[in-house]
Amino acid sequence: MTSRPRPAQSGTRPGTGTGTGTGTGTGTESGASGALRGLLSADARHVAPLLLGSVLTHDGRDGSVSVRITEVEAYLGPHDSLHPDPGSHTFRGQTARNAPMFGPAGHLYVYFTYGMHHCANIVCGPVGVASAVLLRAGEVVAGLELARARRPASKSDNDLASGPARLATALGLTTADSGRDALAAPFRLELPANPAEASAADISSGPRVGVSGAGGSHDYPWRFWLSGDPTVSRYKAAKAPKARGG
Repeated sequence: MTSRPRPAQSGTRPGTGTGTGTGTGTGTESGASGALRGLLSADARHVAPLLLGSVLTHDGRDGSVSVRITEVEAYLGPHDSLHPDPGSHTFRGQTARNAPMFGPAGHLYVYFTYGMHHCANIVCGPVGVASAVLLRAGEVVAGLELARARRPASKSDNDLASGPARLATALGLTTADSGRDALAAPFRLELPANPAEASAADISSGPRVGVSGAGGSHDYPWRFWLSGDPTVSRYKAAKAPKARGG
């Protein structure tokens, strides 16, 4: 239904540059951060599987937690964009809530859902083009005691960040973090030595979880996960709306 995403380009995109800087994505920054932001500036469908095996760290006021990402979902843009995505928060256009998805790559988009949960995304693509990768699940690899305290209902350590709301809670992320740079303190994003930690044969893909309508169909197989990893969440299709009588 959509064209295959182009490979990420090496180097940095305009506005990131090299050398020292603040790491906000709006000025110059270090070569390593610039290269990573350049990779994240590619199509979210290409970036998503590359984030598998990466480690996101949040050095919060109450301590530090690091999560190795094992499951992600790519989301694209509005109905009138080059790549419309009916499952995306941006499908009907830009709002105050989803504005970070139109911003610099490498920043966070954190939203509140069902009146109780936060979910976190890494923004992708160039500025002005809405796209992001939802962090669906991961393994807590540092700060285990703090993650357990934040997720007292977890039955096992594998359950601590298994699901987007659980992952955000384990990392201590809220809507106050939406728009902040995940490549600068108090955050840190580290890619694995070998992207996706494995060959393509070790990565699975399929429809996104809980997305209603066409966006949750097999036409949008933009959920990616490390095959066989015990922290990957269970797939659940969106509930079909009840038929109205009369």
